[in-house]
Amino acid sequence: MIDFAGRTAFVTGGANGIGLGLARTLLAEGAKVAIADIREDAIEAALKTLDNQHVIGIPLDVASREGFAAAADRAEAELGPVTLLFNNAGINLFQTIDDSSYEDWDWVLGVNLHGVINGVMTFANRMKAHGQGGHIVNTASMASFISNGAPGIYNTTKFAVRGMSESLRYSLAPHGIGVSVLCPGLVKSHIYASDDVRPDDLKAGAKPVNAEFVARLEQVHQYGMEPDVIARRALDAVKENRFHIFAHPEFKEELGEIFDEILADFRDYPQDPGYDQRIGFETMRRDNFRATRRSVRGA
Repeated sequence: MIDFAGRTAFVTGGANGIGLGLARTLLAEGAKVAIADIREDAIEAALKTLDNQHVIGIPLDVASREGFAAAADRAEAELGPVTLLFNNAGINLFQTIDDSSYEDWDWVLGVNLHGVINGVMTFANRMKAHGQGGHIVNTASMASFISNGAPGIYNTTKFAVRGMSESLRYSLAPHGIGVSVLCPGLVKSHIYASDDVRPDDLKAGAKPVNAEFVARLEQVHQYGMEPDVIARRALDAVKENRFHIFAHPEFKEELGEIFDEILADFRDYPQDPGYDQRIGFETMRRDNFRATRRSVRGA
């Protein structure tokens, strides 16, 4: 079981929503925390509420590789080696794929997917070199399992983050570094105001902001789960080295229905040429993968 006390955590999107909840909960556990966020005014406001000598704020656009490297250097210089990474920053665009532009793709992919990639590429090898173990939590969403027509690009990024996290879990386990994917549902956060932080150079293909729709989203998010509740559940899952962090239990039945629909799409086809040889290989692969999953869960 990992002990957070004395460790340094780096939390992206740390100035509001789940990120700020994680920062508060990590500090309560005795960790040192660097909160990174693109909104500098939000960082200042967050630091005033935290009032703790073991927390710093770092302005960061997670889509920037150079920015991530500089932020990592500063965090480790001021707080010590980062062994807890929370790739939490995210934005949303509430529209369908076919109604989106290339600029929409570049913006959402840049934050939601490349932001996680940049965090992993920046810190994973540092964590391995530190030799102190640790844990990485990548925030996906229940939208990494459940997708509708909109928000299409958001769904795409969250499915990718889930797959990336699972692969990373197996490669980092031998180094004592755990990996989890956080899949929240509705959260009390400011993600409804994502257009406020859209870069100017990616606004060319953007549709006009529907202020009435944004106002409705703001009302809906007021019913979201409190960030501190999600953060507590997330850290408890990290302590247990769970891969999937499902903070919202209300999705369990729906997810079961989706899995049943997936399995129902299989067909019992007649054996094709090469079946026996292929099954021999797949049996070996399946047994090895089962053993890998078992060993990682016990790591």
